[in-house]
Parts: sequence; structure tokens; C-alpha cells
Amino acid sequence: EWITKSGVPRPKVGGSNDKPDMRFGVSALDDGSIRRVLCHLASSANRNFIVPELRLSLLKLERQSLLRRFALPKFRKVAHVIIGEPTAEHKAKVRESIIASKKEKVLQERRRKKAEVERQRQLEERKRKATEMVRKKQGLETEPAEDAKAPEPLAEDDEEIVVELTDEEKAMWYTKGQFPDIADAVLGKGYKDFTLPSTDEGFDDIAYDWQKEGDAAKIVSDWQFKMKLQQRVEDIKPGEWFSAQWPTWSKQIQEWRKRQGEWKDPAKKKKLLEQRAEQKKKAAEEAKEKGDEAAAAEAEAEPEVSIEDIDPMAVEDVADVAKGEPLFANFGFEDWLLLIARAELFMLVHAFKKDVNDPDRPSFSEKDLIFYYQKYFKRVFSPKTFAASSVGDVVELIKDTVSIDEKSTFVEVALSDDTAVEQLVKLAEVHRRDRQRRLDAGDESAELKFPKSA
Repeated sequence: EWITKSGVPRPKVGGSNDKPDMRFGVSALDDGSIRRVLCHLASSANRNFIVPELRLSLLKLERQSLLRRFALPKFRKVAHVIIGEPTAEHKAKVRESIIASKKEKVLQERRRKKAEVERQRQLEERKRKATEMVRKKQGLETEPAEDAKAPEPLAEDDEEIVVELTDEEKAMWYTKGQFPDIADAVLGKGYKDFTLPSTDEGFDDIAYDWQKEGDAAKIVSDWQFKMKLQQRVEDIKPGEWFSAQWPTWSKQIQEWRKRQGEWKDPAKKKKLLEQRAEQKKKAAEEAKEKGDEAAAAEAEAEPEVSIEDIDPMAVEDVADVAKGEPLFANFGFEDWLLLIARAELFMLVHAFKKDVNDPDRPSFSEKDLIFYYQKYFKRVFSPKTFAASSVGDVVELIKDTVSIDEKSTFVEVALSDDTAVEQLVKLAEVHRRDRQRRLDAGDESAELKFPKSA
């Protein structure tokens, strides 16, 4: 701030209030040389100093490092803790700041309107003079000027500006600037280590200006717990459980898709049925050799039943429900995509819980699903793949497997981590049949149309 007030223009760049980007185009400023020199001089100067750096003030090691710079006995080191609800004086200053900002906007609008009126007046004047010049060249008499409409009276700059605060503005404790107080990435990495200062760090005194020490400590503790639930685990990596489970599930689903393709191909279907018949015959013979007539009869039996009459949730072998027909025989493109989504999100939530290994973090927020999906599956999760506009819309399609808690926005899984992938196939078939019944009843909203590029 003192640099810009000294006349050095600063480009509008990012950063934070705590660590603003130093891009002034002056090397000594941009590389931090001047800052280091000032810090060195400060430790020997006979002056009072305020160090308002937020991150530094909240980390014990950083505070101790700072205090070592001011080791001379002439310095009395005091930590002012301002956390929680501010004093009435501070709130009044915040309201004054908001009022001043609103008044400045009104003033700027007045000046803009005055400038626009003047611009229009000058434009009309130029048009009038141009018309007179043309008429003179043509030897015509100058037309008498029309009486100009009196402009609407505009407020003068020094006229009193009256603004009112909204209920929301009256309740504000702090004003928000263009940049955050501390960068999100910095906050996410350091918030767990934030602590309040103590005298054993080297402070001569600690002043709790807004809240008492116990109340301030509780505020920090509660905030850290809330942050833990909200912040991303930036360095998370797939653990052993995921690395072992997901390749197996993924391979199984691909085999089922291949099996469906073979079932729909007449030549391959015939071959499949022949192999199946041979296997059943062999099983029956082995059972007879062992004297197990019941097992032999069961192996030879081929009940006359339609797959549509069988409860999907009661199926034992999803790859062979009846007469070799798989439970997923009628799956369409959309059904397979939704099955994969069920499997992936099931894996993602359970793997996150295992890899974080924190009872306070059983899952993650809806807003972070895409982030963690990329961490685990190494590709982008796009709701557009499912003709949806949001993650929530996708989850709604597979709510039999995953859901989003309305209060916490956490993604939750309805099935335990030892659930077999076959269970998800059964749920997918139940969902497919339900949609088909609705379509047959004339409910066109039940039809799914996902982009084939998916």
C-alpha cells in the first residue's frame, strides 16, 4: 500500500491481502529485495511496529521466527488477538466504510450523468454548426434555432448524498475487498496448524481484544473442524484397497459388455448356448457318478421362464439368468454408462474414506466430486456425459447407489464396502425396467438420451 501511495502504479493482479503479488515492474520491489532490507532495518530501529500478516500470525513457528528479529530488550512484544465477534466500535467503523463506499458510487454516477449530458450538448452543437455551414454554402438562409429543451436538473457534486444500509449490510462485521485475505491454496495447506499465541513463544503480553481467551480458542477449534470438512485433500492418492478393487471391477464390467454383444450376435449366441449345454451335461454326469441324483436333475433342468418375470435382486448369476440369457441382455448405451457411474462413485467414496482415515471425514462435498474423481480415475468427470448440468443431476439418476446429503452436501453411498459389483448390475436392471414401464405408460420423461460421444 505504501508503494502505491508513493506513486508507483500497480497493475491489477491476483494474490491475496496477506501476500499480494508484487508485480510493479521494479526489480527491487518484485523480487522482495526492498522488503528484506526493511525487515532487517526494523529490528534495529527505535520505532513501534505492527505486523498484520495473517498466516504468519497464526503459525507458531512463524511467530517465533518473527520475534527473534526483535530480540533487543527495548522491544516489548505484544500479540493482539482479534477473533470472533468484533467490538461495537469496530462494527461502527465497518458501517461507516460501507456508507462511504456507497456514497462514492452515487457520486461517480452523478459525474457520469453530467459528463453524458455535456457530451450530448456538444454533439448537438456540432450538428447545428455543421448544418449552418452547409446552408451558407448553398446560399440558403440560416434556419432559426429551435428552442432547446431545458435539460433535467442534475445533482451537484457538493449536494448532500443520503444512502441507507440494507439489513445484510448492517449485520456485516467486515468489508470484502477485491482479493481474499489469504489464498485458498495456502489456507488449505496450513489451517490445521493454526494456533493462538502464547507467552512461552517470547511474547511479553497477549491481549484478547474481542473475545476472552477460552472463547477465542473455541472459535479457532470450531473453525478448523469446519475447514477440515470443507477443504480438499490436495495430496490424496489412491490407496491399496482402490488399487486392488477397481481394476477387477472394471475388467468384470467390460467382460459383461462383451458377453452382451455375443448374446445379441446370432452366430456367437449359438456357440454360447452350445458351450453352456455341454457344461450342463458334464455337470449332470459328474453328479450321477457321485450318486447325487438331485444335483444331476438340477443340472439338467431348464425351467421355462421369461427373464422379465424374474426379480433382478434375487438373481444368483447375472451372466446367466435363464437359458444362458444375461441379466443385462437388454442394457442400452445409457444403462452401461449408469452402471459404470455407480461402480466408480461407489469406489470413489469408499476409497476416500479409507485413504483419508479420519472418522470426522467420512466423505467429501458434492462440489469436490470432480476433483477427487480426477485424482482416482485420472480423467475428468463431466455431467454432460449423462446429458446433465450438474453433479447432483447425475447422482439423482443413480440414487439407489449414491446420494447427496441435503445438510452437509456430502456424497454418501448406500452400500457397504464389501458389496459385490453384481449388486450394481441388479440395481441397474431394476432402474431400466422401471424406466421402461414408465415409457410404456406414456411418460416420455423416463427416456434417457446420452450423447454417444461419451
